[in-house]
Amino acid sequence: MRLGELSSEEVRTRLTQHEIRLRVGPFSISVASDQPSFWPAFHFLYQDFPLLEDDVPVEFRIGLVYPPGIRRWFRRQVLFFLDDATPFEPFTSALALPFFEWGFNWCIYEHVYEFLVMHAAVLARDGKALILPGPPGSGKSTLCAALAFRGWRLLSDEFALFDIASGALFPLPRPVGLKEQSIGVIRAFASDADVGPTFTDTRKGTVAHLRPPSRAVASADEPAMPHWLIFPTYSRDADNKLEPLAKASAFALASESCFNYRALGVDGFSALSRIIDRCACFEVAFNDIDTMVRTLDQLATRSERT
Repeated sequence: MRLGELSSEEVRTRLTQHEIRLRVGPFSISVASDQPSFWPAFHFLYQDFPLLEDDVPVEFRIGLVYPPGIRRWFRRQVLFFLDDATPFEPFTSALALPFFEWGFNWCIYEHVYEFLVMHAAVLARDGKALILPGPPGSGKSTLCAALAFRGWRLLSDEFALFDIASGALFPLPRPVGLKEQSIGVIRAFASDADVGPTFTDTRKGTVAHLRPPSRAVASADEPAMPHWLIFPTYSRDADNKLEPLAKASAFALASESCFNYRALGVDGFSALSRIIDRCACFEVAFNDIDTMVRTLDQLATRSERT
């Protein structure tokens, strides 16, 4: 059974009186919340995700609740709980959904060590994965969202989860975070894209979340193998070009994008070395999303012919 098969009232009741358990990629999570602004957005964005029975163990038990005292009623705020801990300062209650997404990200990069975890968007075609590492502002999320609506399977907008032994990438399809101008870019690029509510005045400016394509969620148990490692840079002055990148340079850049590379020690070094060896490595500079999508489609087509 999927979350979307529950009514709005059932979602509200479960979140406020108990919890909702979901399978999200390789992780099982539980979510509870007394935040009215959170319920419909969560229901919409996670509607395709499978529900879990109450006796299924979870990695992350997340709560989004009002703090005690006056902030429950005046200038309302929300606290993020992981189990019984509150790792962050309170947010404005109206921002409960983005708070949940950012908090979920923190849970992964702070607590997951069974995978080599890289800050990257990941998509796949025919079992071959395209990895797009990049810091905020690099254009990776916008490019990822565009590719997800042009025949590529979304594995993740935020994290590449590499199996340490085999290098296989485990999907973690979740809502794609869009910021500022990229919200309008994706709405114009893909008329069938389902974008959730827009949130203004966040710490990252104006944000919205793209609901992951249903087929991406349905394929969340199908790993892909690394094939292309591409470092994107968006700039209004860019020339929309794709250039090969030396393996040594790619290794250095990729290691900087890994959250737990140093903590994994020799295992992390060996895993990343094998990934780099498998991948064709490139740098991309672009100023036009349509042009870059065509460029990456052509790259994949050439690979299919060889």
